This record gives sequence, C-alpha cells and structure tokens, in this order.
Amino acid sequence: MSDTKATLETTRVLDVDGLEVHFPLKAGLFNRQVGTVRAVDGVSFTIDSNETLGLVGESGSGKTTIGRSILRALDPTGGTVGFHLNDEVIDLASISGKSLRRIRQHMQMIFQDPYSSLNPRMTVRDIIAEPLIVNKLCEGDELEERVRDVALRCKLNVEHLRRYPHAFSGGQRQRIGIARALVTDPSFVVADESVSALDVSIQAEILNLLGELQEELGVAILFIAHDLSVVAHLSDRVAVMYLGQLVELADTAQLFSQPRHPYTEALLSAIPAIDPDRTMKPITLLGEVPSASEPPSGCRFHTRCPYAEDRCRTDEPEWREIEPGRMVRCHLSDTLELRGAAAPS
Repeated sequence: MSDTKATLETTRVLDVDGLEVHFPLKAGLFNRQVGTVRAVDGVSFTIDSNETLGLVGESGSGKTTIGRSILRALDPTGGTVGFHLNDEVIDLASISGKSLRRIRQHMQMIFQDPYSSLNPRMTVRDIIAEPLIVNKLCEGDELEERVRDVALRCKLNVEHLRRYPHAFSGGQRQRIGIARALVTDPSFVVADESVSALDVSIQAEILNLLGELQEELGVAILFIAHDLSVVAHLSDRVAVMYLGQLVELADTAQLFSQPRHPYTEALLSAIPAIDPDRTMKPITLLGEVPSASEPPSGCRFHTRCPYAEDRCRTDEPEWREIEPGRMVRCHLSDTLELRGAAAPS
C-alpha cells in the first residue's frame, strides 16, 4: 500500500452478511426441482472506501456469483448487502425497481473479456458516455467534458474517441471498459477477472492504472481473480473462497506469510516461482472439488485436506475471528503450522 493511499480517509462502503445464492436443479418431464446448487452459502465480509479486497479461489467456487449478486445482476437467496451511500445504509439484496435503478450509478463492473464486453457498433465516445445518458446524469457540453476527462485519466487519447473497438488492442479495450465503469463516479466497483485475458506485460499496466485511479478517486474495489500473484499486486486484503464459502480473510502480507487454512497454503504453493531453490514446493490436492449441489458434511475441504481429523468430517467449522481483522473457517487453525510464501512484488 502506498503512503498516499494509507493517508486517505476511509469510510465503510459495503457490509455483506450471510450472503446466499442458490440455484434450483430441475429434471424430468414436468421440470421438477430435484436439488439445489449452493453457489454462495453464507458469505460475510466488508469493504471500505479506497480499499481493494481480493477474492480468490478455484473456478466454480462462487467468486463471480458473489460479484454479480452484490450488483444485483443475480437475485440473492438470503443474507444482506448493506451499501453505504450518503449517510444511508441500503440493503441491495432487498430493493428492486426504481430504488435499485437509483443506486446503479454508484456501483459498476469491469468485465473479464475486453473484446466481447464492448459494443462493436458504438464508438469509444458513445461507449463511455452511455452510463451517463442512461442514468440521466448530464448532457451537452458537460457530458462531453466528463467523457474526455475520464478518457484522459485512463490514459486514452482523446483523438481515439471517434474510433470503434475493433481498432484497439486488448489492453486499450480494457482501458475503455475501465473508463466506462468510472465515468459515473461510483463508490464501488467489481473487477471480475479483469486482467486474465491480457498478456502479462499488459496485465501490469492495467493493475497499475487501477491502483492509480483508486488513489485519485477513493473507490472501493472487489477484485475477483484466481491468480494470487495478481491479487497480491493490487489488494489490501485477500479473501479465499472454496465451494461457496469463504475459508480465510486477512491482510495481503499476513495471508501470504502466515496462512491459517490448509486450502490457502495449497494455493500459495501453486504460485510460479523463478527461483529453482524455493523452499515451498507445490502441494498436490487429491481428488476433485465436490459438487456444490451435494457439499460434504462437516468442513467442505476435508475431502482434499491433508490435515483432516475425524471432527472435520462431521462438524462444520465456524467463520470466526482469530485475530483482529483476520477470519478463518477451520477447526485446526490454532494448531497447524502452515507454510507461507513471499508476496510477489
């Protein structure tokens, strides 16, 4: 975290408490429900202004579903999502219609694919201006000025505003997507795998741009990714997800140096290292990720955990605070000595 970022005043932006997103499984001639997929099952966390919370986990763990349900692209099954706006706390999980449309401008999303997320029939100017027009925030000269301003902030040439997306590289297209997300001056942004489709060198540029824009605007970011080395570059805190539940949440440096959940240790061991003499060897997890429609009893990770005991197979661990600001879901977190890894620079 930079000194500038550390000195900015922070306020609470998001309170997620017990969030659940379940999908019905239907089959047969009469399309009857035969089961339920628990994509997100009792997730709780907070995000402050000017803070980036990294959300990591394997594919299918429920990361994207969390982001989409917070923004109400999906309707939550249960729990609350408290959105702090102008000294008011609004439960995003329970509002709809005009009340929800009023909040839309304050929360935006940066999509994973910079190619399919932009309308090929619209110019860059029209793409960036669209959120302002839809939300009726401004028009005329003020609209043009705001489009130019955010384009410059995102390091786009003003001359390019008249061009179409096909004329740009992947990195430039993602800058357009970032500009579109920030033009309404939101207080909260979900970045869903926003650099995974880019080359490594371009990834660094986009991550640095997001960090710079956050320092300028104070926006809160939920940064969803599966690559811990990318998450470490941008995030202040990291939440680790497995099979619909959070299993650990801590400051980035603390989580890397001293993990308290076996799944976090396994993820850290999988980070590629240039040093051939690294002391931490990759940990191979046996078996497959269980189905979210039939999660295991007890700890959901016990079927692949090398440290599992009998109680792990029968008793579900609580989501508890073991240190100030540090949460974990593991019966053995107080006794295991897990190996950490140096956070990539």
